Amino acid sequence: MNTKNVVSEKIKLKTGYTTGSSATAAAKAALLAIINQQKLENVEIILPKGNLIKIPIFSCKFELEKAVCSVIKNGGDDPDVTHGAEIIVELSFTEKIGKIDIDGGEGVGIVTKPGLGLEINKPAINPVPKKMIIENLTSIGREILVKKGFRVLISVPKGRELGPKTDNPRLGIKNGISILGTSGIVIPFSTAAYAASIRQNIDVAVAMGNDTVVLTTGGRSEDFSKKIVDLPEHCFVQMGDFSGYTIQQCSKKNIKKAYVVGFIGKLVKMAAGVKQTHVKGSKVDMNFLAELAEKSNANEKVIQSIKKANTARHVSEIIQENNVEGFFELICSEVHKHMRKHSENRVSIDVVLFNFDGKVLSRKSEE
Repeated sequence: MNTKNVVSEKIKLKTGYTTGSSATAAAKAALLAIINQQKLENVEIILPKGNLIKIPIFSCKFELEKAVCSVIKNGGDDPDVTHGAEIIVELSFTEKIGKIDIDGGEGVGIVTKPGLGLEINKPAINPVPKKMIIENLTSIGREILVKKGFRVLISVPKGRELGPKTDNPRLGIKNGISILGTSGIVIPFSTAAYAASIRQNIDVAVAMGNDTVVLTTGGRSEDFSKKIVDLPEHCFVQMGDFSGYTIQQCSKKNIKKAYVVGFIGKLVKMAAGVKQTHVKGSKVDMNFLAELAEKSNANEKVIQSIKKANTARHVSEIIQENNVEGFFELICSEVHKHMRKHSENRVSIDVVLFNFDGKVLSRKSEE
């Protein structure tokens, strides 16, 4: 991955803040509202790496020993499904001296499967946001914590409706969203967030006792793959553009077999040895496809039209119109070779190339 590009992207695009930072800001605003008996318009919170970020407060109501504040989650220029959701925190004092209890209310998902590093049947609030909330509340509430404790209840009114639009259902997180974040800020088009969800997905499959996964390039290829591979929901991993990274994680986590499933565009990039197939980062190499067509004994006219083709999909139409045999098999073989190599030959690979109607164009598994 080109670090130079990432740095320039960070400069151009607005960073946002995670659900974890939103909950932390709402909790801090609630405690400050109780201490000062006044509403706040924004608060500054300390992020995990020690830097500060100022977050606007959407609503704030307070009494003597209780307050309810909320923040509107802002994904910056990387809006995900939680962008614009209201994250509410109700903070109240308890008799548990020095203790800060953090709990999930309406719209915060419940963990039902192992492998996430979270307790089963407990709210999906990750350790980093919990730590952030505790640090930020302790920094301003030390004197109170000598005599009392705090209860922090996080809720997300739209969480139940948003949960199914995230990866949560496949990870076994029910009835809401997760309170997430490792750095506290959202870096636009962040590969880190995507990589983390891939790792989590594989961890859940392993924790559920599965050693076979289906790696797809997106939602449609996943739907088609479910018709030919019968495995539980948590074994399907959408790797998107991160094929090299995903198969390396499979190897690291002792996955025995991986189906690699997709359409021609992404599979061609994998066949050419590109580990990260994001459309901006790498174009489909028409010369590479023309070489494959030549190896499949296509005539000169076909080879020339492939070189001038617009997209990989266009190439597959040319191949099918001209009945070139063995072309799709070559793509699958190349993908198989590269993915085996990225896994250090530790994962058995079964490559499946679909056409856009869900028909298998070619398949390559172990000899």
